[in-house]
Amino acid sequence: MRNILTTLAITVLALATSATAAEPTAFALIKEGNKHVGEDAKDRIVQMRSEKSVGTMTPNIWHIVFYDPDASLKATEVTFSGGVKQSVKRPSRLLEPITGAHKQLEKSKLKIDSDRAIELAIKDPSLKNLKLTNTQLWLERSDEGPRWKVRLWAERVHDSTKTAEIGQVYIAAEDGKVMERDLHINRAD
Repeated sequence: MRNILTTLAITVLALATSATAAEPTAFALIKEGNKHVGEDAKDRIVQMRSEKSVGTMTPNIWHIVFYDPDASLKATEVTFSGGVKQSVKRPSRLLEPITGAHKQLEKSKLKIDSDRAIELAIKDPSLKNLKLTNTQLWLERSDEGPRWKVRLWAERVHDSTKTAEIGQVYIAAEDGKVMERDLHINRAD
């Protein structure tokens, strides 16, 4: 009986540890980022982008750009690594007012989080025979509304020690619809 209780306790501890070790989603980081920006910038997202994931399909380094009316170039960027704030800065975004990329994304249309965007992107039928290894994401504006750009990497077929960038899938942030595919699976040869 004692062995069963010990095994059960170890299992519960392992599950609790793995649950807390999971990377936070992009939307969870928005809430965390709100703690590091002024009151007028909270929840006013202009763009989110990750670095390429390492050793997993989930990125752990994120840059969140908030629309900040108090900043000279109307932007404050909060960078996270492993869910921990690394920096807060006011980046030079000189071209964004010209291109319209300085405008805040419609919060009501931000329904699909980063983890779900990855799930939807990797379900593409043309990817079923590839071993996907890494992702990189951007939450950005488009003519149809906010969208996720999910860039994908896969193991090379003839050399599994190397990976190849195979393109991207664009997912609507409002409903998860695949808006566009730009995949080049032949790069994995």
